[in-house]
Amino acid sequence: MTGRILGISGPTVSSEPCGLTLYERVYVGNAMLTGEVVRLEQNRSIIQVYEDTRGLAVGEPVKGVGLPLTVRLGPGLLSGMFDGLQRPLVRLRQEMGPFITRGSELQGLDYQKKWDFAPTINVGEKITHGKTLGFVKEGALKHYITCGPDIRGQLKKIMGAEFRLDEPIGEYDSGRMIYGWQEWPVRSPRPYLKKIPPAGPLVTGQRSIDFLFPIAKGGTAIFPGGFGTGKTILEQAIAKFADIDVVVYVGCGERGNEMAEMIEEFEDLKDPWTGKQLMERTILVVNTSNMPVAAREASIYTAVTMAEYYRDMGYNVLFLADSLSRWAEALREISSSLQEMPGEEGYPTYLASRLSCFFERAGMVETLGGRVGSVTMILSVSPPGGDFTEPVTQACLRAAGVFLMLDKGLAHRRHFPAINWFQSYSLYSEELGGHFTKNVSPEWQTLQSRCREVLQKEEVLREVFEIVGAEGLQDADRLLMLVAEKIRTEFLSQNAYGDDAFSPPEKTVTLLRGIFEFYDRAGEEIKQGITLEDVLKSGARP
Repeated sequence: MTGRILGISGPTVSSEPCGLTLYERVYVGNAMLTGEVVRLEQNRSIIQVYEDTRGLAVGEPVKGVGLPLTVRLGPGLLSGMFDGLQRPLVRLRQEMGPFITRGSELQGLDYQKKWDFAPTINVGEKITHGKTLGFVKEGALKHYITCGPDIRGQLKKIMGAEFRLDEPIGEYDSGRMIYGWQEWPVRSPRPYLKKIPPAGPLVTGQRSIDFLFPIAKGGTAIFPGGFGTGKTILEQAIAKFADIDVVVYVGCGERGNEMAEMIEEFEDLKDPWTGKQLMERTILVVNTSNMPVAAREASIYTAVTMAEYYRDMGYNVLFLADSLSRWAEALREISSSLQEMPGEEGYPTYLASRLSCFFERAGMVETLGGRVGSVTMILSVSPPGGDFTEPVTQACLRAAGVFLMLDKGLAHRRHFPAINWFQSYSLYSEELGGHFTKNVSPEWQTLQSRCREVLQKEEVLREVFEIVGAEGLQDADRLLMLVAEKIRTEFLSQNAYGDDAFSPPEKTVTLLRGIFEFYDRAGEEIKQGITLEDVLKSGARP
């Protein structure tokens, strides 16, 4: 159905109703710009355009597609780099240079590449949504080809040979062909049989996270921090070293130079778990700050739909977004252009519910195919001026299971990752502590308690120290402050670019055990009347 443009205000376009439905994808103007219907009124439809609207004129055509904004899911997503509308950036550059021209349409999947398909189903079997038809090899993973949601019946034909994505791999008894890809609306969560409580830990290799504030596979975590606190570097370190099958990283409103550096680094790095190239298990969704805000708002939905797709194959997927604040700013700009009632600080009143619905797409699930997979979300937040009382941070706190506060004071002292060990918390800590105690070391929870205790006592002693100086403290208190400093500088601090960038749980326990063995030996000698200076001279220091 085709209508005409009635008015234009920035990226917001009003058109004749022409039979459009809410959230339907449309093509706007002679340039065929991609847009989405965001409001329907009696005499007009309001469309949010995902591309630059300069040059658009009243009276130009508006054509509905009949479908919502969707992504095409299939082999070839891994190691890919896409924008917020799933356009492949590498192929776009090859075809049109470094700048994307308006109205560019290019499928996210490569239909010329050939895949070796191995069927796992027999002719005559009944087909339902989520049924596995076979698999292809995609990097180190088996990419399972499953049945889409709109098919019911029996399998009439299945092939087991090399194929391209534009070629059918089978046929249903209704005569409908089966292809190796499927489409899914990005704003609708993919279905599953049931959600399972998060159980095992997500090993990130960051000691301050794995030891003090562990994240569960299928859990959610946020780390808000002001400018310069290391949010991007921390997310990139987790993406490199996390014990995970697939990583989906979305740069939402990030600066172009930061994304370029990250992409270059990812292409050079090797996965520490498999020894293969890191990009082989990574999907990048890039929506930099100079791209249209509507595409930025859609980018996290495009990315999480890809994450759910690999979750449905039974894989553990890590979803990283940098930054959720810039997504919320795009949402605020769109809401303002629609003249909606503003809430706190101009954000739409539905900000908290929209974020909660997004967080719900994380979790460990039993899939329709009978497998168990998970999507773990780790999201950065950039509160203006480092104010954690602002709406985006507060809305995330209501839904996230782990809160990792990045402290500007720690960052200024060059302590990275700058996670404040007093303000941060993990709702998974008790359960995952039992897992580490059973599978890594029986000392895990004991060492964890002692570590927290020493850091808390040091905070109290620091106030006394600033008043009376080191000479006014007893040797036992000076020893405690020395041990606390070792914990902060040698244990909680990690260089993201050195050999210590990744610390497995076994190394974490060994390192902290060594610090406390020194603490216990030195403490015993001090009880026997030996001064701290003599204890250190005697070689008690590890």
